[in-house]
Amino acid sequence: MEPDALVRDYLLLGLRFDRLEEGFVDAYTGDPALRRQVENEPRPDPRRLAGDARALRAELAGAGFSEERTRFLDAHLTALECSARKFAGDDIGFVDEVAAYFDVRIEPGDEDEYREAHRRMDAVLPGPGTLAERMEAYRVSDRIPPDRLRDCVDAFNSALRDRVRAEYALPETERVDYEVVGDKPWSGFNYYLGGYRSTVAINSDLDQHMSNLPRLIAHESYPGHHTEHCRKEAGLVGAGQLEQTLFVVNTPQCLMAEGLADLALESIVGTASSRQSGSGWGAWAQEIYADLGLRFDGHRAEELSAASSGLLGVRQDAALLLHDRRASVDDVQAFLQRWTLSSPERAKQSLRFLSSPLWRAYISTYVEGYRLLGGWLTQAPVGPERSARFRRLLDEPLTPGALRDEVTSSGGAALGN
Repeated sequence: MEPDALVRDYLLLGLRFDRLEEGFVDAYTGDPALRRQVENEPRPDPRRLAGDARALRAELAGAGFSEERTRFLDAHLTALECSARKFAGDDIGFVDEVAAYFDVRIEPGDEDEYREAHRRMDAVLPGPGTLAERMEAYRVSDRIPPDRLRDCVDAFNSALRDRVRAEYALPETERVDYEVVGDKPWSGFNYYLGGYRSTVAINSDLDQHMSNLPRLIAHESYPGHHTEHCRKEAGLVGAGQLEQTLFVVNTPQCLMAEGLADLALESIVGTASSRQSGSGWGAWAQEIYADLGLRFDGHRAEELSAASSGLLGVRQDAALLLHDRRASVDDVQAFLQRWTLSSPERAKQSLRFLSSPLWRAYISTYVEGYRLLGGWLTQAPVGPERSARFRRLLDEPLTPGALRDEVTSSGGAALGN
């Protein structure tokens, strides 16, 4: 099969999944005629989609793509085949499902690490009451007044955009618009519209916190999802790699994108531990909030973020309990409350995300994406080399397997098995 024909069939295949589950296609910026064609077709048969994915994979070796493009398409066709089988009703084990979607093998975390994280958090938040009570009091004090949320969003969007445009070139016409929505299983979401434009939705059902808002804006916009989409549209799509016009959920793209976005704030602002004292994201955010008339202890927020990083795997463990070990909803909620030190309401919101048929495996993109990409990035020293590595994440069609191979070839330990 000719390369252009194979990519066209790949795009049609991915678009057809949106007919099975609206929202499966996260973004499509390619030829609108292909989307119209799919919209005018009968609802697809999942078994047929699985077969189509297998057939396209079989054509890859002789299509004449570069090794990088072949690897990208192979990993994504593997994921789409698994999704089609799930839609068809096949019984696929949760660990195998995650492996097919995201090119990683997951396993339960170590509760001793969670206990150590609690110990470190306890040291950051001393005082009377249980650690859970002190965390809840901290969250209350950290809450952004709803009538100030828009001002805060605009301030951090502007500050981060300026930093990113100085570090990574962006098209002059790029833009992010923000809207507030409700009744969603996530806290924020980037809708990339193409043409270097994004709409970022922020969930009004959840309190927004001063310590998290800089990370949210960095994650969704600068230098996270919006920045990645813009640079790949300008670079890869502009060079003819039209498979990059399609972004669908439950694929290796998602793990790479979420790992990049979760590392975005530190990559562009830095941390106090990696640069001179007082120059981390906490001190930077504190100054911005002060300009808005809001009091924020950036040093404590940064310390608490570092301490709580040991809880990274808790929500993936909850997904394993729910879908692999068949624990009850009540037991999983109790597990989440215990280790994340969250209220019943926050635990229920997390459980909603983990229970969604479309999103149930997605938590692994954050956990394994952060581990894999973070380990790969830290192989380079802070400064120009680290920045160059982050630029590769923004610009290249990398896969989890490709990063693992780079780690192995450089003599590092395997990451994100």
